[in-house]
Amino acid sequence: AVLGPPEVNITPCLNCINVTIKLPACHYREKGKLLSLVDIYEELDYEITVKSQGGEHKRPWEKTTKEVFSTVIEELYPSRNYCVSVVVTASLNKHSVPSPWKCVPADSLARPGYHVAAVAGAVCVSLVIAVALKCLHAGGYFLQSKSLPHALV
Repeated sequence: AVLGPPEVNITPCLNCINVTIKLPACHYREKGKLLSLVDIYEELDYEITVKSQGGEHKRPWEKTTKEVFSTVIEELYPSRNYCVSVVVTASLNKHSVPSPWKCVPADSLARPGYHVAAVAGAVCVSLVIAVALKCLHAGGYFLQSKSLPHALV
C-alpha cells in the first residue's frame, strides 16, 4: 500500500513558518474499527522539504506518533516566499506520495516603534499643511468670500 499524501497547512510567523501536518487517512479496518496509521505502524517518519528562491532544502527525517502535529521552521528570510511539501513513511512501508506544495510568505513585522513614528510624522505633516492653507486663506489668495471692487479688477 502507498502512504499519503499527508494534509499540510502552513501559516507564517515572524521569520518562520508553522507547519501543521495531518497524517494520511487509512482505509484498513480491524473488528469494524477504522484504524489510523499510528495504530498500524506505531511510529512514522516524516520529511519536510522547503523550497524558496534560494533553492530546495530537505530537513532531517523526524519521527511522530501523533495523527496531527506541528513543527516550526525558523530562521527564514523575511518577505520571501516559501513552499513546503511533506512526505510520510513507515519503517515497514517506504512507498509514499508527498503532499502538494503549499506556499506562503514569511512575515516581516516592523517593530512597534516604527508605527508610532510613522503616525506622528503623518500628523505633523498634516498640521503644517493645514496651517499653510489657513494662512493662504486669511491672506485672500483663495476661497474669497467678498469679490473685489470693479476699480481693482
